[in-house]
Amino acid sequence: MTVAESAPSAKRILLTTLSSLVVAAVILVAVVLPAEYNLDLLGTGEMLGVVGLSRDAPTAVTDQEATFRVDTASYELASFESVEYKYRLEQGASLVFDWQATGEVVFDLHAEPDGAEAGYAETFAKGRSLSQRGTYVAQFSGIHGWFWENRSPKPVTVTLVTSGFYSGATEFRDGFETPMQPSTAAESLAR
Repeated sequence: MTVAESAPSAKRILLTTLSSLVVAAVILVAVVLPAEYNLDLLGTGEMLGVVGLSRDAPTAVTDQEATFRVDTASYELASFESVEYKYRLEQGASLVFDWQATGEVVFDLHAEPDGAEAGYAETFAKGRSLSQRGTYVAQFSGIHGWFWENRSPKPVTVTLVTSGFYSGATEFRDGFETPMQPSTAAESLAR
């Protein structure tokens, strides 16, 4: 047998190449496009359970536009006295918080969206407690914060510590609205 007799013919090479291209195109349309690009032209991606396999996983990092700030506020509340303390947050901004009270208080974590009617607020957590801590992410731009009320006969001190991406804070107490300017993280470190 000679080398010329064992080599495939040009026709056989062309048929094999064309067959390979057809198989690759079918795999591309039937599996790869549905799995990688959520493009299921033939319906085979759904049938095979591969539609959207490469969807972006939730990200663990969210860039923020606002300056990172830290804040501490403390209030002594007489019997049946209340205070509200709210932060200016843009939609998606986060706020890490920890508040402690020396006695049980009624609390309401709520927010007022920009452009809402006066007095409108959405509540995210409320109840009676000595403390609460966590991370709050603004569902919309506006002012977000807490109402605390002491319903006991003894004075209670509420102390709030926060850090996050807010531009300012406002205290609402005794019918007055007092703007506050929480420190930037750099200012806090410099102290």
